[in-house]
Amino acid sequence: MRRVQLLVASIVLVDTLFFAALTPLLPHYADRIGLDKTGAGVLAGAYPAGAFFGAIPSGIVAARLGVKPTVLVGMTFVALTTAAFGFADSAWQLDLARFCQGLASSFSWTGALAWLVAAAPPGRRGALIGQAFAAAIAGALLGPVLGGIASVAGTGWTFGVVAIASLGVAAWAAATPAVRPVEPQPLGVLGSALAYVLYFALIARAGASRAILVTYLVPAFALVYGWLILGEAVTASALAGLALILGGAIGNLIDRVWHGYVIDYVLFHLPGWSFAIFNLADAFITVGAGLVLLEEFLGWWRQRTDSTT
Repeated sequence: MRRVQLLVASIVLVDTLFFAALTPLLPHYADRIGLDKTGAGVLAGAYPAGAFFGAIPSGIVAARLGVKPTVLVGMTFVALTTAAFGFADSAWQLDLARFCQGLASSFSWTGALAWLVAAAPPGRRGALIGQAFAAAIAGALLGPVLGGIASVAGTGWTFGVVAIASLGVAAWAAATPAVRPVEPQPLGVLGSALAYVLYFALIARAGASRAILVTYLVPAFALVYGWLILGEAVTASALAGLALILGGAIGNLIDRVWHGYVIDYVLFHLPGWSFAIFNLADAFITVGAGLVLLEEFLGWWRQRTDSTT
């Protein structure tokens, strides 16, 4: 257990070390390649953008192939992209390297934390995850130091050393025993997780974020969920929920395209309190998401009941 704990701490330390090293380097790149304020903003956002796009795929890989392959893929590409960043000599190369490094780090983080949770006793998981994040904080504090060294000693040599350290961590992970993946959850579970996000976002919706959610993300969710459950045994309530979500989303999308905005006309209010203004399409979406969540819960309950009998 101690070996896994140190391994996970090393993985998150190396990742956050590179993530936090950028700020002292911005003046260096402004002088070297003429990086302006817009370019600096794009460069700063490239890493989290890559991590965002890699979050769900990394979770699927960890659940289906195991935590060790996920960590090995992540740390290997972290090393390659770190070296590429060090030797990049144009803005687009820096942006691409940072984006790919964020994408790779999502795999290393997901695999490492899943590895830690799988190996830890249930009563110690919270404490061990907290210690892993303490290592991440240490990496965030040391990252600007690394960036300052790179601006003086050269980015190629500095990040080359970090890349070698990443490969060393990958070799350490390869030599560490890991639990085999259990029977993977069906991909429909991803749909239920997205339904939770969708449902509570609709309840707490506000302004432009709500417009983006209802107009674009709701149809995307419905299509993704429908694809995930394709070929599985699907109940009538799940199909009804999917139909309500898709129908409500299409209604709001028509309003958005035709009028340029979504028309809301229903308001529940009391003296001193009022609920958010919504429309019938919003109600369909909310009820549909509730049906999807209910079906996922009932399916989990049936599996739990069958396994105990």
